[in-house]
Amino acid sequence: MKRPSDLFAFLLIPLLVSAFPLLGTSSAADSLTVVATGDIMMGTSWPEEILPPGDGAGIFDNVLTSLRGGDIVFGNLEGVLADGGEGVKCPKKKRPKKGKSFCFEFRTPTRYAALLTSAGFNALNIANNHAWDFGPEGIGSTFETLRAAGIQAVGGDCVATFGIRGTSVAVAGFSYSIPSPYSLSLLDIEAAMERVSELKYDHDLVIVSFHGGAEGKDALRIPEGDEIFAGENRGNVVEFARAAIDTGADLVLGHGPHVPRAMEVYKGKLIVYSLGNFLTYGRFNLEGPSGTSFVLRARLDLQTGDFIGGAIEPVVLLDGGIPSPDPGKISVALIRELTAERNLPGLDISEDGTLMPVPPPGQSSSGGSFSGIRRAPTKRLM
Repeated sequence: MKRPSDLFAFLLIPLLVSAFPLLGTSSAADSLTVVATGDIMMGTSWPEEILPPGDGAGIFDNVLTSLRGGDIVFGNLEGVLADGGEGVKCPKKKRPKKGKSFCFEFRTPTRYAALLTSAGFNALNIANNHAWDFGPEGIGSTFETLRAAGIQAVGGDCVATFGIRGTSVAVAGFSYSIPSPYSLSLLDIEAAMERVSELKYDHDLVIVSFHGGAEGKDALRIPEGDEIFAGENRGNVVEFARAAIDTGADLVLGHGPHVPRAMEVYKGKLIVYSLGNFLTYGRFNLEGPSGTSFVLRARLDLQTGDFIGGAIEPVVLLDGGIPSPDPGKISVALIRELTAERNLPGLDISEDGTLMPVPPPGQSSSGGSFSGIRRAPTKRLM
């Protein structure tokens, strides 16, 4: 006959195992998959018409496999979705002339939203320096066009929200641009973190998108401190991203430099400092690293938000800026190099693009959460 203490342990152990799953065990049922890309500009009808062949039909076809399977499929939308209006950002003398341009405004026809929907995007960032190219009418058209297409806009007061297997997820957008209802400022870190904290209070997981940093091949490596480009302060992206995680963010996705940048795992959470260009037709510089890209696939633990694995799926931009799989895996090699240079622990990037978290010293390398005991599922009033 079992002693009372033995019987108590016999009954208690299954309850404990049920309440606190073992670290390192994760399945599709208890993880969230985020698929993310960089900059998207599908062609412009202003100030001259530069649109892809076939009015854009099939421009995502080469990379559809990479875009499938995400609970959240995210990208950064450069420019507006509108069928009329004149640009307000560029002085007339700086608009394109004889194939050259010193200032860029992008206006993509609203019908192109159907291409984004068919590709699988369900959240697009509009907190960037091209959102206001056509004034309030342009950004208003963008927001309404995305909403009608079933895609949530991300930026400022526009917070994309998802309910995924009992877990509430918020996606918020920040930019170095002037704060507006469509963009929160990453320059005022204290105010930005207050917003992240508010979102964390109301949601189980929070994903932060930011548009910041310098641009071009000279911006591959992240400097210390604020980045100044074209006379603008474009933020201290490392300080911002880490502060976001300190305040409750579970994944930070950067864009704006138009080239890939390093990644890191900070306190168990993945930071991608730049997703680079993705589909940028006709008006973008695609030389060197500006023409190499990737689709990020990141899996997060639904209970803790910790990064539990993922992949860099390499892409090259061809035929004026249309993405296609890159068998040479140039972006993988580049991101491996840039990440290794920063000499930060926490992330292993294999030659084939597989991403795996590296646990802190002394902790098991079996994978899974770094945050210790997982939270119990909660329900919040929305």
